[in-house]
Amino acid sequence: MSDESRGQQRDIEGYREYLRLLAQLQLDPGLQGKIDLSGVVQQTMLEAFQAQPQCEFQHADQFAAWLRRILANNLADEIRKLRTGKRNVSRERSLEAALEQSSNRLQAWLAADQSSPSQHARREEQTIRLSEALAKLPDAQREALMLRHFHDWPLAQIAEHLGRTNAAVAGLLKRGLQQLRNQLQDKE
Repeated sequence: MSDESRGQQRDIEGYREYLRLLAQLQLDPGLQGKIDLSGVVQQTMLEAFQAQPQCEFQHADQFAAWLRRILANNLADEIRKLRTGKRNVSRERSLEAALEQSSNRLQAWLAADQSSPSQHARREEQTIRLSEALAKLPDAQREALMLRHFHDWPLAQIAEHLGRTNAAVAGLLKRGLQQLRNQLQDKE
């Protein structure tokens, strides 16, 4: 493998947790155990690595948008396989828009509107760091944070979904946010 190939592979590898988080955010809870998200993310990364030599990107946000498109196509393929005969074209079309929206929510969680290319690149890097930090959290904390901050669920709904008390969920949220802050500060 050439140095250039290794560099491209590292660039794509840095997006693994970001892609996994976006896929988790978009997967219908009814499909949670039926689709292998790791496999979908791996397929996305493989396709991106193979196609990358033919593509040129001036900014990290263009590269991330391209990866989201590949991920949306792969998720739609997996959903289509599960729902053979029950095809819903509007759901497939909306998947790419939903992934874009999830990415925007992740970025909004990190920073206010920034417009220069360097600010976009920095925000993209922060989004990836946030994805990696979320992946390191215990499952219950990560799920509680995602439901609260990405899906805007109220505390009571999260408690019911997780089968815990409101106080227990409040504790999960508090500890999860604290761990995220610590992890993100450690990386700076």
